[in-house]
Amino acid sequence: MDYPERFSNLPPYAFPRLRALLDDHAPGGEVVHMTIGEPKHTFPEWVTRVIVENAAGFNNYPPNEGTPELRGAIADWMGRRYGVPVDPETQVMTLNGTREGLYNAAMALCPETKNGQKPVVLIPNPFYQVYMIAAISVGAEPVFLPATAATGHLPDFSALSEEVLNRTAIAYVCSPANPQGAVASREYWADLIALAEKYDFRIFADECYSEIYRDTPPPGALTVARDMGADPERVTLFNSLSKRSNLPGLRAGFVAGGPGSVARMKTLRAYSGAPIPGPLQAAAAAVWADEAHVVENRALYQAKYLVADEVFAGVQGYMPPEAGFFLWLPVDDGEDAAKKLWQDTGLRVLPGAYLAREVDGFNPGKGFIRVAMVAPEDQLREALWRLRDCLYG
Repeated sequence: MDYPERFSNLPPYAFPRLRALLDDHAPGGEVVHMTIGEPKHTFPEWVTRVIVENAAGFNNYPPNEGTPELRGAIADWMGRRYGVPVDPETQVMTLNGTREGLYNAAMALCPETKNGQKPVVLIPNPFYQVYMIAAISVGAEPVFLPATAATGHLPDFSALSEEVLNRTAIAYVCSPANPQGAVASREYWADLIALAEKYDFRIFADECYSEIYRDTPPPGALTVARDMGADPERVTLFNSLSKRSNLPGLRAGFVAGGPGSVARMKTLRAYSGAPIPGPLQAAAAAVWADEAHVVENRALYQAKYLVADEVFAGVQGYMPPEAGFFLWLPVDDGEDAAKKLWQDTGLRVLPGAYLAREVDGFNPGKGFIRVAMVAPEDQLREALWRLRDCLYG
């Protein structure tokens, strides 16, 4: 029996690779999991009450594109956060987590050809792996752009050739960046949007870490596009409650953009999507409407930034993250470092190479490990000191 050739050369996903690397070895101390970006802070206590109060909704099929109340709450939040008015009827659709949307947006919006040639999807390297799978699934060519210290840990789109730009259909950008925590400035977004206007490609702005930052809220791509008077279909934005509100299990994300783009995604989702259960949509609407818990959550991460800055002061190559909750720490070899940490200390971290692809013999994640700062502050402090002593002396 034949299988799709386009998926034949996929590397194993990051976490099965990690299990294969570490699980045959005993941990060398108290185990602390610092691999996955799964928030451990407490979510708002009233969320459970809202779900219970709306439990009768489990008896009904939920609206596929989101209830009017949820889409309205998302539109209101976008107005407050980004200063961008969006129509909840035509410009917002709920998602069962943003991974679904980041994948299906390519399915709905990527053309079969661009200027008569195979389309290109631009992807930062390292990157959230769904970007690559989306590109492959639509028959596009994924082009990986190094996001390293030399480029400010964001892809340098200005370095692309005319040949690639003329074939580009979509550019994925994650800001704040996973894993490096770099933030795209207004100027960065403006330059990219101008390039997209010139070469007529779409920007998929993955802003899932937008509410976790040190001091200044990261600029939103839709804000900059509106201020520039760009094509309303140019930028499609993705966000969720997973990081903002410590609710990854609620699976409550959204996509927002131009009416034409959202209409096409709604049509596809009517056939292939899995809507969020009604009681969970009611809870999500309440959570998007509340900012007090977000401020409290952000303060916890801001304290952790200071812990990391203290622990890694003087470590060559340490880059204090601007936002998000990952540390992107330099090492000689990410796999060797992860294995040593596990065997010597019990700390479980992710080799950076598992989040990137090798291009021209170079994997930009190979000399790094990703460390998720999701543990409580006291436990994190102790774990980071163990990490520093083990790897940096």
